Amino acid sequence: MSASAFSLSEGYSSGAFRLTRGEPVIGGIHGATRHHHCDYCKSWLYTEPEGVADFVNVRSTMFDKVRTEPPFVETYVGEALPWAAARGRHRYETLPAMDEWPRLISEFAERNAAWGKEEFNP
Repeated sequence: MSASAFSLSEGYSSGAFRLTRGEPVIGGIHGATRHHHCDYCKSWLYTEPEGVADFVNVRSTMFDKVRTEPPFVETYVGEALPWAAARGRHRYETLPAMDEWPRLISEFAERNAAWGKEEFNP
């Protein structure tokens, strides 16, 4: 879905996320996990994953200000190209088990101050 060796995103609580303009559409993959895209250019904007209440996964490329630190969690490294590695702090062949997410989120929160949507797009 990213047309790249990488698919970068950042997780936020639904309450911390707000669209500032436009009306996204659901992309080519339909189902319980909702992948929202720009209706004009079809860029992947954000995802509301199935089974994860109050969570939005926002594509990192959508922000005006880009974070510069390496990824905290890498997923699907089992499908990565041999030369494509970001060396995130936590790496998973597919996805972490659902019961691992609270620990990962807590550890991330301790290391990083949350950035609000307005800070990226004033």
